[in-house]
Parts: sequence; C-alpha cells; structure tokens
Amino acid sequence: MGVGDSARGGQRDHRGGDLLTVTEVPRRRAARVALLATVFVCAACGLVYELALVALGSYLIGDTVGQASIVVSLMVFAMGVGALAAKPLQRRAAVSFAVVELVLALLGGLSVLLLYAAFAWLSLYTPALIVMALVLGALIGAEIPLLMVLLQRIRRQDAGSAVADLFAADYVGALLGGLAFPFVLLPVFGQIEGALLVGIVNALAGLGLVLTVFRAELGRRAKAALILAAVAVGGVLTGAYLLAEDFEVTARQALYADPVVHAERTPYQDIVVTEAVSLTGNRDVRLFLNGDLQFSSVDEYRYHEAMVHPAMSGPKRDNVLVLGGGDGLALREVLRYPDVKSVTLVELDPAVVALARTDPRLSELNRHAFDDPRVAVRTEDAFGWLRSNTDRYDVVLVDMPDADSTATAKLYSVEFYGLVDRAMADHGRMVVQAGSPFFAPKAFWCVETTLRAAGVHSVAYQVSVPAFGEWGFHLGARGGVPALTLPPGMPLRSLDQASLAVAATFPPDRRRPADLPASTLMNPVILGFAREEWTNY
Repeated sequence: MGVGDSARGGQRDHRGGDLLTVTEVPRRRAARVALLATVFVCAACGLVYELALVALGSYLIGDTVGQASIVVSLMVFAMGVGALAAKPLQRRAAVSFAVVELVLALLGGLSVLLLYAAFAWLSLYTPALIVMALVLGALIGAEIPLLMVLLQRIRRQDAGSAVADLFAADYVGALLGGLAFPFVLLPVFGQIEGALLVGIVNALAGLGLVLTVFRAELGRRAKAALILAAVAVGGVLTGAYLLAEDFEVTARQALYADPVVHAERTPYQDIVVTEAVSLTGNRDVRLFLNGDLQFSSVDEYRYHEAMVHPAMSGPKRDNVLVLGGGDGLALREVLRYPDVKSVTLVELDPAVVALARTDPRLSELNRHAFDDPRVAVRTEDAFGWLRSNTDRYDVVLVDMPDADSTATAKLYSVEFYGLVDRAMADHGRMVVQAGSPFFAPKAFWCVETTLRAAGVHSVAYQVSVPAFGEWGFHLGARGGVPALTLPPGMPLRSLDQASLAVAATFPPDRRRPADLPASTLMNPVILGFAREEWTNY
C-alpha cells in the first residue's frame, strides 16, 4: 500500500482531492524523511552541476571569476523562471517532479561532456554555456515548488514550517555537494565522469521518491513511461560514462595540432605535452597549461636565454630564486654558472615539477636540472611563500604565466613585487616575464608601472620567440635602472651584447603609453588590459 492509499481513514482536502496521508504515524514520518532525503540529494546534485560548469570554464577559459559570475547569475535567474513555470505542473506534482529530475539528470550529467565538445570542435563554448546554465537553472528552480506540494500531501502544515523543512534539507544538501565536488568527484572521477555519476544519482533519487512514496498517484501508463524514460536516461549516462575516457582523449587531441603524448588534470590546471616529429627527424615538444603554450622545444632557448642571463649579469649570483618555471628550463640556464651556490625554485603545482623530473622529453630539455644538488624545490604558492620568506637572494627570476586570469593577476601586483623586492639583496637584480609588447602592449607596460610603484627600477627589452611572437621582459634592481648587459664568457645561441642593446628599443607604436595605472590586489588593472588586448588576436 502506498502513502497515497486512503483505504483506512483517508481525508479530503479543500479541493475535494485525496490527501496522500496515512493513519499510522511511523509511515507518515518515513514518507517525510524520504522526501526530505530526496531534497537533500537533489540539492547536492544541483550544486555539483553549477560547480562543474564553473570549474570547466576556469580550465578552458582561465577566467574563474568571470565564469563563476556567468554561471551563478544565469542559474539563479533561471531558477526563478523555473519556479514560476512549475505552477501549472503542481496539479500532477509527482509525475512532473519525476520528469523534471530525469531531464535534469540527463542534461546535468552530460553538461561537462557537451560543453567540452562545443569548445573542442565548434568553438561555441560561451553560447553553449549560457544555454546550459539557463536550462539547468530552470529545472533546478522547478524542484522546490513541486516538492512543497508533495510535502503538504504527506502531512499538511503551515507554510512557514514547510518552507523551513525544505530549505534546511536543501541547504545541507548543497553543503554536501559543494564539498564533494572538489574533494571527491574531481580527484577521484574527473570532471566528465564525475558529472555523469551525479546525473545517475540524481535520476535514481527523483524517480525513487515518486515510484515508492507517491506511486498511488501514478497510473499504469505514467508509471510505465517513467520507468522506460529512466532506463533510457540511465542507459545514456552509463554509456557516456564508459566512453568518457575515449571521448576526452579525442576531444583533447582536437585542441592541439600535434599528437598528445601526455595529459593529466591536477587540482590546479590541465597539463598537456605534445610531440611532433618532422620528416627530417626533428622533434618539437610543447608544454601546455590550461591550453596555453608554455614552450616549444624548437625555440624555447630564445626565451630562457633572454630571461635568465641579463639578470645573472649582476655583481653577485651566489643565491638565486626562481618563482614559477616548474619545467626546469630557466633553472637549466641558471645552473650553467659554476659560481651559483644555491637555487630555490617555488612552483605551485607539484605535478609540473614531477613531470619535468621524470618525463624523458622534458628532463632532456632541462638537462636534468632538478637532480643538481644546488637546487631546492618548494611546491607552494609564490605569493604566500614570499610572505613568510626571510632569505635574501642575489637574483630573482619571476617566470609566471601571463596575467590573463584572476589567479595569476595577483602575481603582477604592487604587493607581489613588493614582496619580491624584500627578498632581494641590496645589490640584487630581478627579471619579470611580461608577455608580448606587440599583442598586449598595455599589459606589458603596466608591469613596468607596477614595478616602479613597488620601488623597483626597471628597463624593458624584447626578443623574438617564433612560438610566441615578440616577447618582453623587465629587468629590475634597487637604487636605479640596471644596466642591460650579459655576463662575459657565457656562450649563448640567441643573444650577444649588440643584439641585447637593440632589444631595449621599441618601435613608436609599441612604446610605453602615458598614464598607465599600477596593478594591485584590489584593482588588478593588468587583467583588464590582457583580456582586452589578447581578444583582438
């Protein structure tokens, strides 16, 4: 007998319909517990869908704050629309709720897979994200009104108490989903499989409630249709789960021109290594982080020679600090100097360092730099590490990713450069990779303004790196603008003193604009410059 069976003591509501009540208190309580448990599970699933969209955007686009703003605002708006749209469905609340949950489970479970496909093959990620966020938000918004009706059918109570019960279960479920996503689903299952697994759980929870507690509301045809629909949804999600790994490999390869030879997703980023071999046997190994090229083995020496050796031309270089540079290529250049006594490398992602140590393609390029006894590695956030650091360094190399996301913009701030300045010895020199003075001149020169605001005097220079185009650096020091020179006796492939002197000359259309503001933690203007300028190319 179902909860809606009223053979013993059933009542009539004010509309003349049968209330889904029971005469036995334990059965009524069990029904309420089952419904609130379903609210709990559905809320957890809904928040996982939301976080999955945000996380995917941060991996693919790199703009965590922007992606979170788009997803959260659109989904909250759509939830209101969905709640209004659910009004006509309240007459058949049980069936409607089951249908909503099946559709939500299907689309939510497939959301990451579909958006990744839109990004890899169609270049329609943002429009697809907007549509997905609106649809999922509307379906999530339709849940609460329908569940409110079902809760009242189990036991009628005043509106305030019913809302309190539902929202208590909803918010606690959201807490579970919010914690489960980063600490269980992502590290154990990954984004695609994790979303698919949650979709299956979502479908089981919604359909299970209707087919047990509210089965008396369903006719034979409705019950059969729901079961068939559930089988279809479960089949699609299960099939997608089994094929997810092959899909991800195929989609990832579509993003890169050369064969992917290594790929992994860490808590910090997506790491991909590609390798192409020409007909003459020449190899081109490339490292990508979140889709952004970090180096090409064909010309990386031009970048790393230009970055390292002008900074090493100071009066002393006993102790060197490398911030970033987990691939070990800047480290390789530093270790060419026999008078270097110690090098500290601070890299956020331990997986990058592990790859540079163990992957034969990368370790050959960096000449096994991490095996040198002079090297000490700290796998920490550079900003936090600098705050607690008490050592002083003769040379500091700031080899960070471009300031094209909120996570990296803080590494181009007055506050960050102030910490770097504090870590330099009085005679110390520092160099900052600052992006392209051709493609993003405002972002490039903003680094100089920011260095000066932090008390660091600098000189700008640029070199040609075919994989990147024109690329620029700022060489800084205390007490005055440092001389742009090279250490005597160090043979380099891409630089000599004459070419380095020319590198400090910029054409008229790429010289420093007037009145550029400094970038700070609270006002990361460099992020706006980078986004504005790079989107033009």
